[in-house]
Amino acid sequence: MNKAVKAAVCSVGRRNLNKRKLMFWNCGNHPGQELNPLLYPSRRDFLNRVGTGFGALALASLFADDAKAQASGGLLAPKQPHYPGTAKRVCHIYQSGAQSHIDTWDPKPELNKAEGKSTGRGRLLPTQFEFTKSGQSGVEMSSIWPELASKCADDLCVIRSMWTDVPAHEEATKIMTTGDFRLPKPSIGAWVTYGLGSDNQNLPAFVAMNPGGFPSAGNANWQSAFMPGAYQGTYVDPTNTRIEQIIENIKGQFIGSSAEQRQQLDLLSKLNEIHKQKRQADGQLDARIQSFELAYRMQTDATEAFDLTKEPDHILKLYGADSMDRAQATQARQFIIARRLLERGVKFVQCWNGGWDMHGGILAAGKARAGAIDKPIAGFLQDLKQRGLLKDTLVASSTEFGRSSTEDNAGGRTHNAKAFSSWLAGGGVKGGTIYGATDELGGAAVENKVHVHEFHSTILHALGFDSEKLTFRSGGRDFRLTDVSGAQPVKSIFA
Repeated sequence: MNKAVKAAVCSVGRRNLNKRKLMFWNCGNHPGQELNPLLYPSRRDFLNRVGTGFGALALASLFADDAKAQASGGLLAPKQPHYPGTAKRVCHIYQSGAQSHIDTWDPKPELNKAEGKSTGRGRLLPTQFEFTKSGQSGVEMSSIWPELASKCADDLCVIRSMWTDVPAHEEATKIMTTGDFRLPKPSIGAWVTYGLGSDNQNLPAFVAMNPGGFPSAGNANWQSAFMPGAYQGTYVDPTNTRIEQIIENIKGQFIGSSAEQRQQLDLLSKLNEIHKQKRQADGQLDARIQSFELAYRMQTDATEAFDLTKEPDHILKLYGADSMDRAQATQARQFIIARRLLERGVKFVQCWNGGWDMHGGILAAGKARAGAIDKPIAGFLQDLKQRGLLKDTLVASSTEFGRSSTEDNAGGRTHNAKAFSSWLAGGGVKGGTIYGATDELGGAAVENKVHVHEFHSTILHALGFDSEKLTFRSGGRDFRLTDVSGAQPVKSIFA
């Protein structure tokens, strides 16, 4: 210690020693190193701090009802959008791996005529499946979708002119799910939850499902980033059947009755309030408190929402849950859960399926992947429609990027960020329509191009939000889902 500082400390110590008539003391383990009395309170300080502490406890008890009210509403209380939207909720279907638009949604007869010809990038590979006009609208759909084509063609608006920034899986996936691949940003589900809140305080407002584990980029796809944690997605593995497996830690292992859990949460709430008073606003702590309360309330509602034994046989068959194809049965379960969550007030549900990264063998692999989701998605759309939910539920299907018109490995295609397809259904969208187009070989979007930011803006528009005005302030600036792109929604696809 600097001699001047040490002398000053000793001088102050001596004055306080004389004033308070206190004694230096030594524990005996450190001879000659007496403790500084300035580090210890006087009796007056002690009584003052104790009194304040009891006051804090009393204040915490006064805040108990407010804390419970915040937990039951608070950040997730229902909110109004900027203007009346055509949709109240969203189901985002993510086709992970970069689904080949040329073989699924975008017919290219000129590519078929050019079979075997070479370009500067390789040999052209014709469409691997036949396209036929479907429904009363005559939308051309691939034979890879027999259920969707025969039962839902008139409900779909296919956007054939999508494009993105990079042809790399993880980066492009994050662009589609968060709007950015460079910095951690809130996911589209977090933005929707932030904007709308939730109609059901006993279930998560945002649920992300992927059979068997996390997709590419992991939980970054449903993160809240710099937003409060209350807006992040709750991950669910739909292959699980027990509620304790579906949502981990939903039930305490050591406290049995509901009354005992309530007592523990009330005490924890008081302690957390005291903790919060000593610090500035802490979003992570608020999110943790709300997660405890939500888990407590979910024990009843979530158990019921995820219980598929209550579904009648004809609904299980509609989705393909009775299929001997395990992949199809798993996806059927996922989409039945999605419908049950949406009709119970969950605002944003994300349903994932993977396996679309087909650098070779699209004919066999594509048929298998489509076979797993064709009937479940068709059943989902039909079920929403018969329950009157499709009219105000926006169903949006997308992938991270498209595929090349040239062959990569045998019968496969490489990455292509310049062109891919997405589709929308319900939520005020005009069904049985096509928007945009790619060039004659499917290599790039050329007509009415729609960037991912514009796709996001369109989803927000359906919910009643101006994507330029839906902002969250962090680090001294206002952030948007569409960032500074100035993206505008594609309004012409709405009825």
